[in-house]
Order: sequence, then structure tokens, then C-alpha cells
Amino acid sequence: MQSQNRIFDDIAKVAGGALSALGGLKQEVEAMVRDRFERFMAEGNFVRREEFDAVQAMASQARVAQEKLLARVAALEEALAKKK
Repeated sequence: MQSQNRIFDDIAKVAGGALSALGGLKQEVEAMVRDRFERFMAEGNFVRREEFDAVQAMASQARVAQEKLLARVAALEEALAKKK
């Protein structure tokens, strides 16, 4: 009976050690994947979402300003054509 308990204790220790090793392996793999992903993003000329949103807002403002200027030029051309 005692030898059977000892076997179960040994199996539990081995299983515990294996789980501990798997936990460490999981963290190591996650770190490697994160590193590779960051390197891929850096080398691929990708931008962060915040930078994209900022440039998109600037482009939108520039489009609005351009439309206002086009309307102003059209009005000036019309006024100039009436004077002739």
C-alpha cells in the first residue's frame, strides 16, 4: 500500500514538473512570437492606429479647405468675368 502511494507521489511530482516546464515554454513562445510580430511590423512600413487616425484627420481637414478655396476661386473668376 505504501509503495503504491509512493508511486502516485512520484507521478504527481513528474506531472507537476512537466506542467511547470510547459508554462515556461509557453511564456518563451509568446515572447518569441511578440518579437517576430514587432519586427515584421517595423520592417513592413506599417503605422500605428493613432498615427493613421491623425493623418486621416489632417487629410479630411485639407479636403475641406481645398473645397472652400475652389469655391472662392470660382466666385472670384465669376466676378472677374462680369467686370469684363
